[in-house]
Amino acid sequence: MDLITPGIGLIFWTIVIFIVLLFVLRKFAWNPINNAVKNRENSIRSALKAADKAKQEMEKLKADNERILQDARNERDAIMKEARDVKEQFIAEAKEKADEETKKMIKMARQNIENEKASAISEIKDQVARLSVEIAEKILREQLKDEQEGRELVDRLLKEIKLN
Repeated sequence: MDLITPGIGLIFWTIVIFIVLLFVLRKFAWNPINNAVKNRENSIRSALKAADKAKQEMEKLKADNERILQDARNERDAIMKEARDVKEQFIAEAKEKADEETKKMIKMARQNIENEKASAISEIKDQVARLSVEIAEKILREQLKDEQEGRELVDRLLKEIKLN
């Protein structure tokens, strides 16, 4: 029964040992444990502050990245617009040069045609003159077979020339 109902001496010594143990623990272990808990609490606070600061930095970096991306997009759009403008200007200049070259070629072709036409007309006139002289020569030979008629014709022509 001693096990079920402890004696007063046992209770007394248990309480004394417990108080001594509490005193020893308070004297030697309580401050280091409290300091360790406070240090741990401070390190957790520091880690949380650092995490908040890192989070703010990440948000700031994210905002900067978005701004840089938007700037890059705007610059890309400006470059593309400038390239389109340069392309259109280049096409317009090429078209204008082509029109000028076409007009020059047409002008040269017309001039060549006029020159060829004048040359052909001159050649035709020469041939008509030669043919006319040959025909006149043949007609005159035919008419001038008789010497008397020939003199009369020459006299008549001389008179017409003098009148004209």
